[in-house]
Amino acid sequence: MENKEKSFEELMKELEETVTKLESRDITLDDAVKAYSRGLELSKTCYSILEKNQKLVTEKMTSEGLVEFNEENK
Repeated sequence: MENKEKSFEELMKELEETVTKLESRDITLDDAVKAYSRGLELSKTCYSILEKNQKLVTEKMTSEGLVEFNEENK
């Protein structure tokens, strides 16, 4: 299943599992490198989702007159 098909919560759970795996003392170097790469991919995807949703909320609040948009609200 690709990242785009998973929910934010599913991606975060996988990221947490990846971190736990990396913290394990019983992991080979090859597996650690693969897990690290997957963790970077997951964190990048999660950040992108958060950034997109923050923008949507800010735009909605601005259009409803609930917040004045300026550089500090970014």
